Amino acid sequence: MRNPVTPPVSSDVIIHLAGQSRRRIVLVERRYEPMGWAIPGGFVEIGETVEQAAVREAREETRLSVRLDGLLGVYSDPGRDPRGHVVSVVFRGSGHGQPSGGDDAAKAELFSIDDLPSPLAFDHAQIVKDYARFLERHME
Repeated sequence: MRNPVTPPVSSDVIIHLAGQSRRRIVLVERRYEPMGWAIPGGFVEIGETVEQAAVREAREETRLSVRLDGLLGVYSDPGRDPRGHVVSVVFRGSGHGQPSGGDDAAKAELFSIDDLPSPLAFDHAQIVKDYARFLERHME
């Protein structure tokens, strides 16, 4: 049986800092193309679960210890990433520590979901809107 040709899978985490408002999230300023601010995340490695990848990528890009709180959604629009068709599994999580950029991230900073930096990379503006709707339904 031939292996199917499928899009790469990434894992992202919308991180709020423990003890702070869930409406303040950590974003990273990308060091590489496509430029802009983004939800921390990256590609799943062979032998790794999407959950393990999300925690690893969050630590590499923000230097935070992150605990996943649940799944926000799966984003699979073929046009969501200008580099090609990538499927992203997006989690909600809480972080401990002080965010600072690392690995692919030039910076890591806290932002209110009501006052986001520009530009946001990929389809991350839509993902943050979905997160805001989640908060309205489940947390506030």
